[in-house]
Amino acid sequence: MEKRFVLIGAGSAQFGYGTIGDIFQSEVLAGSHIVLHDINPVTMGVVQETSQAYIDAHNLPYTVSATTDRAEALQGADFVIISIEIGDRFELWEMDWRIPQQFGIQQVYGENGGPGGLFHALRITPPILEICADVMAICPDAYVFNFSNPMSRICTTVHRAFPELNFIGLCHEIKSLERFLPLVLERPYTDLSVRAAGLNHFSAVLTATYRDTGADAYPDIRERAPHFFGNMPLLDTARKYFKETGQAAAVNGNAPTVITEAWPERGVFRAVLERFGVLPITSDSHFGEYIQWAYDVTDHKGINDFYRFYKGYLTKVEPKIEQKIKERIVPIVEGMVTDSGYEEPAVNIPNNGFIDDLPDWLVVEVPATVDKDGIHGIPMGQLPKGFLGLLRNQVAAHDMTAEAILHKSRELALQALLVDPIVTRYQGMEEMLDTMIDYQRDWLGYLE
Repeated sequence: MEKRFVLIGAGSAQFGYGTIGDIFQSEVLAGSHIVLHDINPVTMGVVQETSQAYIDAHNLPYTVSATTDRAEALQGADFVIISIEIGDRFELWEMDWRIPQQFGIQQVYGENGGPGGLFHALRITPPILEICADVMAICPDAYVFNFSNPMSRICTTVHRAFPELNFIGLCHEIKSLERFLPLVLERPYTDLSVRAAGLNHFSAVLTATYRDTGADAYPDIRERAPHFFGNMPLLDTARKYFKETGQAAAVNGNAPTVITEAWPERGVFRAVLERFGVLPITSDSHFGEYIQWAYDVTDHKGINDFYRFYKGYLTKVEPKIEQKIKERIVPIVEGMVTDSGYEEPAVNIPNNGFIDDLPDWLVVEVPATVDKDGIHGIPMGQLPKGFLGLLRNQVAAHDMTAEAILHKSRELALQALLVDPIVTRYQGMEEMLDTMIDYQRDWLGYLE
């Protein structure tokens, strides 16, 4: 079935090749056309040439084109996929992270929550809004999928600006459950029925049952998780991928001598499991960004180790096209095309009652069913009160972030800082904001 996919940010080989490979492996989408769009014609051209060569070499039923003209790219689009960053990703990320710390803000990471998440959102959301305005003008019925962070703040702002737009945020963090729960419970993931919800990078398992008996699996998770996460291999270069895969590394074909450490990069994770009774779906570098006491309990070295690995990996990795699923966009599109009605474990959409006692306008991460009529969030009802309280602490920060961006207001950006639970001081916050605007004037200069 022929569909038109537009990949915005396709000059990034990691995003471009990964998404293209996802599409290429699909038999359902055979005959579709992929349009690459980027502001950098050189890197985009490389992705186009590599993609066309792959099509030719494997005789695939797909076509590909590339253009720097966004209006041209969006003509007739069925699906628009956004994965962009602004400027030097890591240089700006490190500003978002470290400068607030210099002003006395105890944030653990600086990508999605806290002041770092605010500055990231202030910087990246305006160009995404421009893309969405073009979609509304050119292909208003298209589905737009966003992979850029900070997911919740971006999506909340976009839906406030364009409430009629089919805009969905997607993140692969939910996949961590497939890696770790089988090891915790010593059973295949297919034996389990699991649902998680919350905010993006701030989500937790809410229900887990054994498919064969219908019995509640959560008591076993709570009992077994401390032993598993309390005895994980020491984080070093040779064993780093254990944290990502749950599998032991091999050196020269043999299993290495394992030196364990307790709860690596999971101090906040542990506290939430022990005190709130829910299992986070991600580790402290993300989950801890949203909690004001996270700085006291997190594994700071573990977070820095992860950041160094991630930065080094993306700097050195040579992406390639592989015909296998890496992200969730293609299964979702296939579900719509085939009217499958399957359950997708995590999408980011406006709440609209899916989680009780959170505003309808707030974009939440919930499971959803997928069919010919689109993507439909599954009501999760009343969350455990303590975890719900942590989520509700974010409402004002997300609200004021959207207001600051849409009104291009420095004063509202300052208010967004001052309502954030991570910000526990008043003195210096205006100076910190002005410092960030000065250092990132190319992207934050619109704040007046």
